[in-house]
Amino acid sequence: MIFCQTRDGALSEVSLELLTKGRRLAAETGGELEALIIGDRTAHLAAEAYRYGAAKVFCAEDKRLKDYLTLPYVRIAKHVVEAEQPDIFLAGATSVGRDMAPRLAAELGCGLTADCTALELGDCSYRGNEYKGVLKCIRPSFVANQLTTIISPSTRPQMATIREGVMAKEPLDKPVQGECITVDVAALLKDEDFAVSIIEKTARERGVDLKSAKVIVAGGYGMGSAENFGVLFRLAEVLGGEVGATRAAIDAGYVGGYERMIGQTGITVRPKLYIACGISGQVQHTVGMDKSACIISINCDAEAPIHRIADYAIVGDAVQTVERMIALIKNNRR
Repeated sequence: MIFCQTRDGALSEVSLELLTKGRRLAAETGGELEALIIGDRTAHLAAEAYRYGAAKVFCAEDKRLKDYLTLPYVRIAKHVVEAEQPDIFLAGATSVGRDMAPRLAAELGCGLTADCTALELGDCSYRGNEYKGVLKCIRPSFVANQLTTIISPSTRPQMATIREGVMAKEPLDKPVQGECITVDVAALLKDEDFAVSIIEKTARERGVDLKSAKVIVAGGYGMGSAENFGVLFRLAEVLGGEVGATRAAIDAGYVGGYERMIGQTGITVRPKLYIACGISGQVQHTVGMDKSACIISINCDAEAPIHRIADYAIVGDAVQTVERMIALIKNNRR
């Protein structure tokens, strides 16, 4: 079962990514994919869920649910999960998912793995017991250059939140003939569930949009200075792309704005072209960009981990190499 978050009257990107992944997990287990949509006027969104493989769509509609509220959303989700008994429950690692999922897991008495970057099914042994078809939740560790696999083999559902952009979004050529089930919100919710109300919402103007960029030129601490970072902006300009950065580069003041940060504590991107300049390639960064279609790494260290995941690796000074790239691109366009 996928909790499908809505945004501006449509299913969010991360929800469509999770429906795609959920469809594949369901196929591996011989089960079916279900979706839960909570909000105001959600029934029409079932058609989009069918396009991504959902066989059952549970729609909870109420004008009071237009904006996310912890108590009513969790009560509805708990009701549906207890009725359907899904083996796996997934939500996006958004502000909504990060608020709802832990409370729901506590209510259901099951485990939860947060901020996953990959999901797999497999067998495992735990405390002398053998488990089949366990959900393996993979996420970066805060300890050195490591990934951690976390399992919850003895409780159901197996719950996880997944970061935006790490899963592919692939609709079916032909939607499934799904079933839309209306949740009786009036009978389920209580007045105390609405102890909190949203008075006003203020949207912050969006600046850098790395998630939709087709080309990203990213710099790390190895760029050496804010002045050297300027060459990355020039390359991004000639390629029609955006500039990203590692946390180390941003913390060092080489480039402003955490909206440019890519990696474990930043955002996840999947551009057609990712040019990594002066980036060592620690897992905390690579989990945010290793699904890029084509990766070019530029680093003076031939043993830098970034070279191992790159399609094309250039060993050399990042500033000099990027300047040569800019000159060649401009010459070829004349």
